Amino acid sequence: MLERIKSPSDIKGLSYNKLKTLAGEIRSTILGTVSQNGGHLSSNLGDVELTIAIHRVFDVPRDKLIFDVGHQAYAHKLLTGRYGTFSTLRRFGGISGFTNRFESGYDAVTAGHSGAALSAAVGFAEANRLSNSDDYVIAVIGDGSFTNGMTFEALNNCSSDDLRLIIVLNDNEMSISRNVGGLSRHFARMRTSRSYYHFKHGAEDFLTHIPLVGKSLAAAAKKTKDFLKRVLIKNTLFDNLGVVYLGSVDGNDIVKVETVLREAKRTKKCCLINLNTVKGKGCDFAEKSPDKYHSIGKFDIRTGESSHSHSFSDEFGNIMCEKAENNDKLIAVTASMCDGTGLTDFAKEYPDRFFDVGIAEEHAAAFCGAMSLAGFLPVFAVYSTFVQRIYDQLWHDVAVQGAHIVLAIDRAGLVAGDGITHQGIFDIPLLTAIPGATVYSPDTYAELLQCFDRAASDNGVAAVRYPKGPQNRYSARMFDGDMIKYTTDETTDLTVITYGRITDAVLRAAGVVACRISCKVVKAVKIFPIDIREYERLAAGSRYVCIIEESYVEGSIGQKIVSECDFGSAEAYIKAIDKFIPHGEFDAISDYAGTAPEKIVRDLFDFVESADEREQSGHTV
Repeated sequence: MLERIKSPSDIKGLSYNKLKTLAGEIRSTILGTVSQNGGHLSSNLGDVELTIAIHRVFDVPRDKLIFDVGHQAYAHKLLTGRYGTFSTLRRFGGISGFTNRFESGYDAVTAGHSGAALSAAVGFAEANRLSNSDDYVIAVIGDGSFTNGMTFEALNNCSSDDLRLIIVLNDNEMSISRNVGGLSRHFARMRTSRSYYHFKHGAEDFLTHIPLVGKSLAAAAKKTKDFLKRVLIKNTLFDNLGVVYLGSVDGNDIVKVETVLREAKRTKKCCLINLNTVKGKGCDFAEKSPDKYHSIGKFDIRTGESSHSHSFSDEFGNIMCEKAENNDKLIAVTASMCDGTGLTDFAKEYPDRFFDVGIAEEHAAAFCGAMSLAGFLPVFAVYSTFVQRIYDQLWHDVAVQGAHIVLAIDRAGLVAGDGITHQGIFDIPLLTAIPGATVYSPDTYAELLQCFDRAASDNGVAAVRYPKGPQNRYSARMFDGDMIKYTTDETTDLTVITYGRITDAVLRAAGVVACRISCKVVKAVKIFPIDIREYERLAAGSRYVCIIEESYVEGSIGQKIVSECDFGSAEAYIKAIDKFIPHGEFDAISDYAGTAPEKIVRDLFDFVESADEREQSGHTV
């Protein structure tokens, strides 16, 4: 059945029995594809019915559908003409694992970071109101996103009259609204049944049409109902903000979800629908361990088992446990990424010193600043892509205060799979703009430990940034030294400066280049502040200096080295990333970014040849 669904209009006339069959086919397709490509499994298995219901009740894309984060939109993709390409999910040149407005007109926004959906939805809804449009905006938000301050900022601006905005709270782990007692549960059951709404609207119509006094009777009945609701059922936060609250509803029951969506649509006001869904629904191992299968690599579709090699995240977790044993002031902080950042064991062994603040990176950074001022050593484990969210807090709540925190920055550099919103190439320009900040970029596990010890004894903001996955054993054998390492003491024509995970590719490229021109590789471990004298010493006598990095070029380490160091008559070249990087396998996105060994070889030869041509013509750069 699924292969015949080309657009949401194809499901509007299906019977509920056929919709159940369709839901099963969607889950089977998601499970099979994610087992081969990796991706977000649990949340996508849980929101199949609610996605079907939304597309039956509303007219997307005329009505805007926005998924917070965007990684829970697999069913949406399958219902909007992307079944034929779904096997390419997260692969280079294939469809994104997130919503992407450049991929399909059914995707209202490109979404990757949690907490932004409601702000965008309010914007679209207000634009509709100002344009006198009858279109609706539907924002699907996970319960975890309600720990993000941006969501509440947007919620505070949802009370405009005639704002046709429907917020679907996909609650799959915790209850946002606290229902009290059996009477409350009874009313909740009533409010989510079609017979209740049929009776409610029939009574309103009957009273309204009574001659002379009908409208007054209907208004009085509504006031009485609202009074009883306030007395018998405690108002929710949403009620107090002027948002119509509907729920709690079984989000895996298409009939119930459709019923409450149609009621929300009928109000022509901003509504919040609280749906309860089962994360991982339809897959035994995903239901039992939804966190494990939230984001997963390839796995055995029969058993759920996946291969896992020791990674920088695992090594960081081991280091934290070892250090905590001898330092009772060491604390660990994460923003809903306990397992992903390697802190699971720390959380079990030192629960009093582990803080998961939810999806609230900004709060985490300011929280760490205060913990530091109180005498503790806070270590905030955060993905590189989310460092973009905490710049103000690092500046205002840490650096300005004279506080000292350690940022353990996971997923630094290129990241396979998740794509444009999750590449870790923007943290360096942000961190190096903070006065007094120190940045380390280890390439091996031994360097990770070394950098952690240094960062712990530093002042101010001290960041240790490392890539996703294991260390490169090839580069680990090539160097000796402390914070700046190099392959040879000899003077060479070409000096290549690099750091972090890309060192492996640089070494391989340098081996090819050395067949035509003498070359040395210099690897920095402490990458900021810049050690000007050491770089100048190591490049002395070279005709060419090239800085290669897996970072965005503006504000890069390369720009700082070139602007601060005096390399004499040597020509300098910065090879960094100058564009957004899409999703795909690591080798594919490395090639696209120009950081694959063969691309580095080509660019180094082009740089040297161009420099020689300029020298011969009497022009220098």
